[in-house]
Amino acid sequence: MEISFVDERFCCWGHGSQGGTYVLRLKVNQPLLVRFGRFQAGEPITVPQGDYFYVGSALAQKGATSLARRLLRHASRSDAHRPQTIRQKMLDLFPQIDLGPMPLHPPTGKKLRWHVDFLLDEPAAALTAVYFIRSPQRLEELLARWLMTLSAVDPLVPGLGATDDPGGTHLVRVTAVSSWWTTFPEQLSAFLRSNPA
Repeated sequence: MEISFVDERFCCWGHGSQGGTYVLRLKVNQPLLVRFGRFQAGEPITVPQGDYFYVGSALAQKGATSLARRLLRHASRSDAHRPQTIRQKMLDLFPQIDLGPMPLHPPTGKKLRWHVDFLLDEPAAALTAVYFIRSPQRLEELLARWLMTLSAVDPLVPGLGATDDPGGTHLVRVTAVSSWWTTFPEQLSAFLRSNPA
């Protein structure tokens, strides 16, 4: 599968499907101490400054569990907190690539549910890029396990972000040099070619 859309913040594979699998790139701008809900009995976890990936999926063709709605949810923060800067870019882009219902509206009254929600709600954590595969095939577990084979990727804590994937870790730290990021879309393309969606 080849890239169907790319710019500085978004990289998309496939077209047509309203559902899919995604990788979020997060930048933590200062060391944090975060409670990830009930993960590890609610004990705070040290999150070093740096880059992170989160792998998820939203496979429905419509509704709250469609890809556009899920990505907008990730780009929103709870209560009156300011949304991630990338959210407006999503609202501009998704209609152009026919992703999501029209008109597309961001969610209101977000409740923290998934592990990544607790990190994305922090003012020092920025959602900086989204890599998404428009396909009804569930690739989340395969993709998360593939990321863990890359030398620049390590688990922050084993099991984090993977409540429905026993033995998996879906929220991982990336300790890559800046040039690695320019090659990541092609690395992901090669993975998708070997695991057709």
